[in-house]
Amino acid sequence: MTKTFRIGQIVPSSNITMETEIPAMLRAREGILPEESFTFHSSRMRMHKVTKEELAAMNKEGLRCAAELADARVDVMSTACLVAIMAMGLGYHRQTEQELTAVARANQCLAPVMTSAGALVEGLKIMGAKRVSIMAPYMRPLTDLVVQYIEHEGIEVIDSICFEIPDNLEVGRRDPLQLLDDVKRLNTKGADVIVASACVQMPSLPAIQRIQDATGIPTVSTAVCTVRRMLDHLGLEPMVPGAGALLSGAYPSNSKA
Repeated sequence: MTKTFRIGQIVPSSNITMETEIPAMLRAREGILPEESFTFHSSRMRMHKVTKEELAAMNKEGLRCAAELADARVDVMSTACLVAIMAMGLGYHRQTEQELTAVARANQCLAPVMTSAGALVEGLKIMGAKRVSIMAPYMRPLTDLVVQYIEHEGIEVIDSICFEIPDNLEVGRRDPLQLLDDVKRLNTKGADVIVASACVQMPSLPAIQRIQDATGIPTVSTAVCTVRRMLDHLGLEPMVPGAGALLSGAYPSNSKA
């Protein structure tokens, strides 16, 4: 008998990637574990330009979105914008998760609530990463905030490349296979993990396994880490074919999820 899990995401209105890459990974999982299936449910927050001001305004809509997803009785709920959390202050994902959880509970939804920002941090810690190299589409000031956020969590960022694309739709249109060339400019010497996309809007899934195979360095994205955290919360083995080391089964499930 197939068991179905409802995946809820709080998505920026201009994000076109999280509703493709998250389902793609979980559909690939269904291909090897047909006794599980997933449905996907989103609520959207308005945002066009990736600026600190627009991100702050968008975050205010997250509580409404959490209430809407609670009505669908999703099995796990996640935000789908990393920089909106990391730009608001060090460790901010914990406060956001608490606030969104309170809204879910007030609306009779018992689903675990997570953030993509927290998922990246947690994924890197699961892998035991002490030093990482990252790629991101943001302008340099926002990229620096992301670097500071990760380093505040005890993980050194050796190098960061940012593509400085302010328009969020343009970020979503970027060819993920460009990352195969971009990573050649990234300093990965001594890196434990490569973060091929620190942004959930910048497509990267087709490149993750290829970057890992080419460099010999475990490779993730924020979307990959989000799926991993979702599976941990659902009590499911972290297995997705072709999505890099974190979802290969090489790292045991996180009992703290």
